[in-house]
Amino acid sequence: MNDHVRDLASVRDATERLLSAVAELDNASVTEASRLPGWSRGHVLAHLARNADALVNVLEGRPMYVSGEARDAEIERDAPRPLDVHLADVRESAARFQEAGTAPADWSRTVELRNGVTDSAAGIPFRRWIEVELHHVDLGIGYVLEDLPDEFTQREINFLARRFRHHPDVPALLIKQDDGRAVATGAVEGLGPEQIESGREPRFELTVSGRQADLLGWLCGRRDGSALTVDGGPLPALPPL
Repeated sequence: MNDHVRDLASVRDATERLLSAVAELDNASVTEASRLPGWSRGHVLAHLARNADALVNVLEGRPMYVSGEARDAEIERDAPRPLDVHLADVRESAARFQEAGTAPADWSRTVELRNGVTDSAAGIPFRRWIEVELHHVDLGIGYVLEDLPDEFTQREINFLARRFRHHPDVPALLIKQDDGRAVATGAVEGLGPEQIESGREPRFELTVSGRQADLLGWLCGRRDGSALTVDGGPLPALPPL
């Protein structure tokens, strides 16, 4: 169950961490490559700002983006901007998202994102938290997966496990963290990707084990999984998110 009020506070805190770190850069650093192939740090910052506005659209009942082409064009347009313009845009768009998130609303209602994806309105603040935290890592300025808040990392692992559940290209997987927590994903019938209770484990084709940060990195496509342990066969390639 998402607590949108608590998640909005987490988004605000994560955004402040990101803005403080980015403020230490200079204009030349913004043009340098990020950790995302083909994107500079300016692309990442432009995307963060436009994503905040897009999620305001979602909360207010408008299409998330006019089109995929328009989304990409806006990012390309804004990527070369100076650092101070990026900082102002990320800050101001984040404020607009917070304002939309505190407006009286039915948080149980269903909203639509891109490509026909739907969610409850209460899930949108967590989706924004994902954007801020993972793209902070993508900037390549010293913030790494191990720096993510534990609560966020666990919830994101669970979130991604739900996304891959029943995917035809993902075998039945048990994902085990080194602290003993586990989630199920892939072609697993009869059990959701919540924490596995003792004695209820179904049959899995593979068990993938490792540290929380390494598991998240593999699930979200930011690490190759070489630090993980796999029982039952080779580590599967996950489909793109």
